[in-house]
Amino acid sequence: MRQVLRCSLKRISLIVGIFVIVFGLAVAPVKSGQGKNILRAGVARIDITPEKPVKMAGYGARTQLSEGVHDPLLARVVVFENNGKRLVLVSTDLIGFYSGTADHFQKIILDEFKLKPGELFLSSVHTHAGPGLTIDEEKGHANNLEYTKKLEGTLVKLIREALNDTEPVNIGTGVGYSPVGINRRELRFDNSGNSTIRLGRNPYGPTDKEVLVMKLARPDGEVFAALFDYATHATCLGGKNLTVSGDVMGLAEQFAEKILGEEVIVAGFAGASANIDPWFRVLPAFNNEPGWVPEPVLLGTMLGEEVVHVFRDIGDVSGGGEIGAAFVTLELPGKPRNEEKIDKDHPTTPLNITVARVGNIGFVGLGAEVLTEIGMSIKEASPYERTFVITHCNGAASYIAPEHLHIEGGYEIRSSPFAPQAAEIAVKQAVKMLHELL
Repeated sequence: MRQVLRCSLKRISLIVGIFVIVFGLAVAPVKSGQGKNILRAGVARIDITPEKPVKMAGYGARTQLSEGVHDPLLARVVVFENNGKRLVLVSTDLIGFYSGTADHFQKIILDEFKLKPGELFLSSVHTHAGPGLTIDEEKGHANNLEYTKKLEGTLVKLIREALNDTEPVNIGTGVGYSPVGINRRELRFDNSGNSTIRLGRNPYGPTDKEVLVMKLARPDGEVFAALFDYATHATCLGGKNLTVSGDVMGLAEQFAEKILGEEVIVAGFAGASANIDPWFRVLPAFNNEPGWVPEPVLLGTMLGEEVVHVFRDIGDVSGGGEIGAAFVTLELPGKPRNEEKIDKDHPTTPLNITVARVGNIGFVGLGAEVLTEIGMSIKEASPYERTFVITHCNGAASYIAPEHLHIEGGYEIRSSPFAPQAAEIAVKQAVKMLHELL
C-alpha cells in the first residue's frame, strides 16, 4: 500500500512537471523587496462565538442544539496592499461556507470593498464543533439564521478595520512539521477477505506534515501577526459533542496568540486535508477526567507550539513584494454522489480556484475538501519559495480526490461530485495560474 501511494504521488508530480515544461511557464523564483513599492498590511480579530444555542455543523445525524462553549470562536483578517492592489485573507473558526453561503458572503464583501474575486480568500478552519451557516429561511434554524445574518455585518466591519489600519510591513516565512494529522483511509478486511476503505487511522498513508508560518513585523522589528497553514480536519470532536469549540485548529490559534502575546493575531488556515484527521478523532466530548489532558487541547497545543517554534525561528524578514491575484471557476468532470457508475454525459461540477502572490510567497485557495495528495502536488510544482494551499476557501464543493484513489473507493470517493480525472485538471490549472502571476 505504501509503495502504491508513493508511486501515485510521484505520477501526479511528474504530470505537473511535464505540464509546466510543455507550456514554457517555468521561470526563476521571484525575489521579494525588489522595486520601489511599499508593502503594507493590516490585521483584525473579533469573537464570533454564538450567543444562543445553535444547530451544529459537520455531522448529519446530530440534530440537537449546542449546549455550551468550551473555547471562543474567532474570525481573523490579514490584508496586504501594494501599488493599488489588495489581498484580503479571512480565517474563520467555522466548518465552512456551505449551503449557498459562500457565494452569498463573497458577493457582500466584494461589492462592499470593490475587490476583484481573486483578491478575497474567504475560508474556515473546518471545525466540526461550531454552528452551521444558513440563509434558508424555510429550513434553517432561527438561531442559525440570526447568527449568519449577524456574521455578514461582523465580517464587513472586520475587513474594514484591517483595511483602514494598514502600515508598512516586513514579512518572512518558515516551515516546521507536526504529527497531529494522520491519514484516515484505513484498509480493513471482512471475514471473507474482502477489503474496504473505512475512516480510521492509516499511519502509512500520505500526510502533509508541513506547518507553514508567515511572520508580519513592523519596520522597527515589532511583530504583530502570523499566518499558519496545516493540513488536518478539525474533527477531534465527533457527532455526540454538543460543546462549541474551534477544535484542533482553533485551539492552536488561541494557544499561539496566548504565548506570543494578545497583541499578536495568529490566523490559521486548513491545508489539503480531506483525507487527514487528527490523531485522536470524533470523540464524544472533552474528557474532564482528573489528570487527563482533553485530546483537542493536547493536539491543539502540539500544533500551536510548532507554530510558535517556527515563528520565533524566522529571522529573515523583508519589505516590498508585489501583489497579484486571479480567480477562476472550473467546470470539472462530474459524477453522481454515492454511486459508482459514471455516465459519460453527467453534468460538470464547478470548482472555484483562487491564487495570489505576495512577493515570493504564493497562495492557492480551493473551494472544496481537497485530498492531501493534491495539495502536496501543487506545492511541489509551485514557483514560489513557499505556497500556502488553503481549502474550504471561496466555495464548498465537497470532496475532490486524485484519480488513483477512485479505484480504492471509500467515503471521500463516494461523497465526491467530481469524476476521477477532475483532480489532475485542477492541479494543472492552479499551477498554471501561479506561474502566470510572476
